[in-house]
Parts: sequence; C-alpha cells; structure tokens
Amino acid sequence: MTAMKAMLLAAGLALLPLAQAVAAPVELEITHVTRSEEPPIPFSFLEPVPEEEGRQGARLGLADDNASGRFTGQTYALREITLPAEGALADSSELAAALAGPRLVVADLSRADLDALLALPASADDIVINARVTDDDLRREACRTNLFHTALSRAMRADALAQYLVAMGWRQWFLVVGPSGDDRAFAAAVRASAARFGARIAEDKPWTYEVGNRRTDSGVTNAREEIRPLTRVGDYDVLIVADEADDFGEYLPYRTALPRPVAGTHGLVPTGWSRANEQWGATQLQRRFEKQAGRPMTARDYANWLALRALGEAATRAASADVPALRAALLAPDFGVAGFKGAPLSFRRWDRQMRQPVLLTTVRSLVSVAPEDGFLHRVTPLDTLGDDEPESPCKARG
Repeated sequence: MTAMKAMLLAAGLALLPLAQAVAAPVELEITHVTRSEEPPIPFSFLEPVPEEEGRQGARLGLADDNASGRFTGQTYALREITLPAEGALADSSELAAALAGPRLVVADLSRADLDALLALPASADDIVINARVTDDDLRREACRTNLFHTALSRAMRADALAQYLVAMGWRQWFLVVGPSGDDRAFAAAVRASAARFGARIAEDKPWTYEVGNRRTDSGVTNAREEIRPLTRVGDYDVLIVADEADDFGEYLPYRTALPRPVAGTHGLVPTGWSRANEQWGATQLQRRFEKQAGRPMTARDYANWLALRALGEAATRAASADVPALRAALLAPDFGVAGFKGAPLSFRRWDRQMRQPVLLTTVRSLVSVAPEDGFLHRVTPLDTLGDDEPESPCKARG
C-alpha cells in the first residue's frame, strides 16, 4: 500500500480512481452559519457541556477535506458566521456579503433560522446543507432543489427503532408524548413507523406532569409517584418516549408500573452518531475529534462534519468549484462518502436526504445498527429508513 493510500485510509476518506485523484487544482470556500446560543443545561453533572456544538464538527470536516486535498491539488476554507443571539437572520450584513453569488452553505441552524436563510433571494442558487433540523416536512412538502440534509430525519430515526423492535419481536408499544411540537412530531413519526413495519401502539398518552427538582430527594420521589400511575396501563412490550427537549424521559426507566424497556428519545436511542460507536474505524474519528474539541462528538457535530466531507468529496469528483457541477456530483449514482458506519453514504435524488445507517445506542453501548437484517429493498436497504422514492411527496427532485 502506498503512503498516499495509507494516509487516506487512516483519515477514513474514500479512495478514488487515479484519474480522479489527480484532478485539476480547486480552491473551495464553504460558508458555515450558526447562531450564538447558550449551551443546553445537561441532565446530569456527569455530562460534559457541548460547547461550540456543530461548529467543532465542521472544523474537523474541513481538516479532513484538506488532508485529502493535499493529494488532489485542492484546498478548502471555512468561512464561519455566527449570528448574534438576538435579531433576524435577514438583518445580518455579514451573511448577506457571504452569500453574494452561488455559494456552498452548511446550515447549523434552528428551523426558523433555516427557513429565513432559504427565503433570502441570494440563497436560491446556493447549495445549502442542513446539518441540524430533523423535521420531516423539509424532506416532503417543504423540500427544495437546493436543500440537502446530513441530519437524520425523524422518520429515519423512528424507522430504525421500529425495525429493531420488530426484529426483537417487541410489537406492542406504549407511547408517551411530551408537550412540545417537536415531541408531537417525533410521536407522529413513531406511529407511522409502527404502521409501516407491523407494530401496534397499544397505549398512547401525553406527559402532563411537572417533575420536581431532579437533584433533590423530593424530585426523585415526585418523579416516581407521577410515573407509576401514568404507566399503570394494559400490557405492552416496550415504552417509547417522545421527549426531544430532554425534560422528563430520563426519569422513565425503572419507574414504570410494569418492568418494561424504554426506547425513543431516551433509553435505547436511534441517532446519527454516538460516542459508543467504535466500529468501522470510528475510534480514530472519535479520538481526533476529542483532541480538537476536548469533548466527545455528538450527532450534531457528526452531521456538520459529514456536510463538509460531502462537499469535499463532490469537489474531488467534479474537479471543480462550480456550484452546478458540485450539485450534479452530490446527486450522482456513484457518489459516496466514507462515514465510519460500514457503508458509503449518499444523497437521495428525490428529497436530498443523505441515506445512512442509524445507530441504536444506550449511553455506553452500541446495541444495533439499522437497517436490520431481513428488511429488504430493491436498490439498497438504507432506503428502508425514511421516505422511499415512490412514497415521497417531495416535488423538487433531481
């Protein structure tokens, strides 16, 4: 093995045919947009606070792009734009200047900010990669020709969980749904997955309680006394919780009236990335990220890293910084990114969602990886997760 191949493999980068590896020099600037936000308060003091979440993943992706670019004559730069905590996205003069002309944009933004970005006339000819928002309608009725997704959709996460539970023979589900719109959206995805894979929602209840102070004895007692009556229902195989805000889901395990496993947003969790993943060379990615950021890589970091890597791979294949050429490369049938998940990752032409395996993890263990064995597809089993082409309502198809 040559020194060049050894270095590319060590970085987890795809090996291209020699004709592509000697592509003409390309200089590519990628704009990364996020907003200044207070880091979320961790549920426990045992958890590190994920400072610069998302942005750190993009920076590692840039480093990996430039590592491969050393052999292909390509250089990459990251223009980081952090919007202030307050104020409309459209009022940012820095962002307006950055979007002059067709650009490559990685959006680590909330749904409201992403909608505002896409509404800017200057973004119409850009490639915008959504590395954060999981909303299914962005892959369906609200999809756009220029909007790609490296963040998992809720449908993909719910389908991954459903496949595992059905494979285990756990088909009777008790669904507990939090009060937020995001909680209800994940619950809707779970219900759709149950119907899709032959499971049944045996019980369906909203969470209506206020849990006491989680760090006092009274808070723990309060949680137990609220959860036992809530979960005193008919028999079921697994309790699925929809609590994307992380308000109450962590209290459910070991406090239910029946001794049943918990899954969903807590317990057994379907996710794009986890520190528990050590397979397919993932350990070296985990270590490189921790050396850079001083903390573990999160799913949000991974989606941002993946966005940078996808653009770098597209530039190598297209041998161009031209946005239309890069868009064509991203949607090409043979496009693939090495993502430390055991399979090449690529974009679906019908909704621009990156198809990828979904990890099913607990805090310290990788339990399984979807798609599960036995769930077949005429093209790739990865398309059993999320909207397949015949069922996709997206009209902005490639």
